[in-house]
Amino acid sequence: MADNKTQATTESVTEFIAAVDNPTRRQDAETLDRLFRDITGWHPRMWGPTIIGYGQYDYTYESGRSGTFLATGFSPRKANMVLYIMPGYAEFGDILDRLGKHRLGKSCLYINKLADVDIGVVAEIVRAGLNDLGERWPVSGT
Repeated sequence: MADNKTQATTESVTEFIAAVDNPTRRQDAETLDRLFRDITGWHPRMWGPTIIGYGQYDYTYESGRSGTFLATGFSPRKANMVLYIMPGYAEFGDILDRLGKHRLGKSCLYINKLADVDIGVVAEIVRAGLNDLGERWPVSGT
């Protein structure tokens, strides 16, 4: 069975954030890094070339596919900031209604800039996502 394409690396999170071209996106990444560290109590790791992850979990699906993936995190992409909440946002409608301007993917929350959302609600979403994930799979810090 193939490994996940996105794996933890030893690249520097600090250097990655410092290299973000757009000053607003870089400042938002610094803010999110502090927020994720405060909420999780974990040090971040790079996952692949562009995702900053906090914690990890091991999973095995009914299909037999298994692996390790980041528990939560974000990526300061050119088009928008992407927050990763595992395993997804299915039960978070009431929280998302209070967030502000955003779009959703399966496990991705797309935000143009932090000024468009309520940062307290972002924190609530991260906590809720970790709690939900922890009920499904063992989660550990890094």
